Amino acid sequence: MDKTGPNRGFLLAAIVLILDQISKYWVLEVIHLPAIGGIDVWPFFRLTFVGNIGVSMGLLQANSDLARWLLTFATAGIAVAVALWLRKETQAPEVAALGLVLGGALGNIIDRARFGYVVDFLHFFWGQYSFWVFNLADAAITLGVVLLLGRAILAQPAANAKQDGS
Repeated sequence: MDKTGPNRGFLLAAIVLILDQISKYWVLEVIHLPAIGGIDVWPFFRLTFVGNIGVSMGLLQANSDLARWLLTFATAGIAVAVALWLRKETQAPEVAALGLVLGGALGNIIDRARFGYVVDFLHFFWGQYSFWVFNLADAAITLGVVLLLGRAILAQPAANAKQDGS
């Protein structure tokens, strides 16, 4: 079995993890965003500190130490499953998508273990419409999942055509 593909996925995961942790270090230790609260960057974007104790979009709030660690271990279990899938994957788009998801998941697991919350700080808005505050790990996970879903949806017609004898 060719390990080049999965190795590239693991390399991408490491790059995502490193960039995510560097960006969070910068937000916390260099510009001290929690003390400032927010910094306007563009008319539609600001850096806004949020210590997210939930999962995506603040769902499933982990309001206790038990809930925090259960959420951390559940996320770690998902990361292990993604890593096992990645080890066997040979298709380049799936390898990239899984690498993005794995790197992002690991970045957020580190936050939850270190701080008890995930460090979110990227805040896009338009007029009165505000979008969720997120981080690079969240963006990587979202991009990876969208890529996986897109590939699965596009693969369905091809698989059905082969079964129909077309």
